[in-house]
Amino acid sequence: MTEGDDLPPLREVIARYGLNAEKSLGQNFLLDLNLTGRIARCAGKLDGETVIEIGPGPGGLTRAILDAGAKRLIVIEKDTRCLPALADIAEAYPDRLEIMNEDALEIDETALFDGRAKIIANLPYNVATPLLIKWLNKRERFSSLTLMFQKEVSDRITAVPRTKAYGRLSILCQWLCETKREFDISPRAFTPPPKVTSTVVTLRPRAEPAFPADQAVLEKVVAAAFGQRRKMLRASLKPLGKPPEDMLEKAGITPTRRAEELSVEEFCALARVYAAA
Repeated sequence: MTEGDDLPPLREVIARYGLNAEKSLGQNFLLDLNLTGRIARCAGKLDGETVIEIGPGPGGLTRAILDAGAKRLIVIEKDTRCLPALADIAEAYPDRLEIMNEDALEIDETALFDGRAKIIANLPYNVATPLLIKWLNKRERFSSLTLMFQKEVSDRITAVPRTKAYGRLSILCQWLCETKREFDISPRAFTPPPKVTSTVVTLRPRAEPAFPADQAVLEKVVAAAFGQRRKMLRASLKPLGKPPEDMLEKAGITPTRRAEELSVEEFCALARVYAAA
């Protein structure tokens, strides 16, 4: 018998501990062990790795990560109702699972480990984007982030120019990481079923951003451009307080273009011009 073989089915765990999904916590439990295993595999080789999981709930993905060989798995769970179920998993996988009863938005995960770690998580929809931004700002501590979002958010992360989903999140993520859309998951796979399709995305932080730019300046320029995304850049960039047409000319960008038409590289060029103006 291998580790975890004597653990009961997840539906039995949910019934035993009364783990009805709480809407206020953005909970939708994924019980299909084939799918949780597939998510874990998207993160690549886990043997010897430290992994962080957010919102494990009854522990379906937790089991898959441990089965995939993670040496140390730190789970951060806000819902105290889930702690006994996670304790059962910790007992079945001795010395490999650490349980933190904390709010993921408030805790500094990087204080929990040395070196670098991987994050693998089925994120609560209501806090997914703030968590992603937080991790991007500490990206040097993470070798990869394999995350499940509602499809709309994953579309924004991986969107290309001249598409409706392309915007501020697309540019920040692609500037700082290599992004890969892995696969979609039907609402029917969850308990209870959400109203939207979910998508797994892997982000691998770059050693250096894709193009030179100051992050704060880039975010300011991008925010202005997309703040009025239907307008031409010569109009949407006026809130920056510097002559837009002069900046655009120096960056080699036609003033009549719109924000959604610019590549990440062009936004970085514009940010450098703005910083130097």
